[in-house]
Amino acid sequence: MQGFEQFVPLILIFAIMYFLLIRPQQKKAKEHQAMVAGLRRGDQVVTQGGLIGKVVKVKEDGEIEVEIADGVKVRVVQSTIATVVSKTEPTK
Repeated sequence: MQGFEQFVPLILIFAIMYFLLIRPQQKKAKEHQAMVAGLRRGDQVVTQGGLIGKVVKVKEDGEIEVEIADGVKVRVVQSTIATVVSKTEPTK
């Protein structure tokens, strides 16, 4: 019984670390994944590299085409989108 009591503080430390560090990180990752999945043509986005542009095309293979200036389109991986500045209204 005494051996188990020595491990209780260690178990509590792991539980606290899980709820303070791991859970929020998992929640943030899920929110980012949902944001990326909701990207559509016309959305204004910022990439992790700091490029600001408008989504021109969403491809099935995990890439999107972003127009960063008139006539300048770049292909980026969807997961590198940091934020969506403005969303377009869905067409009916």
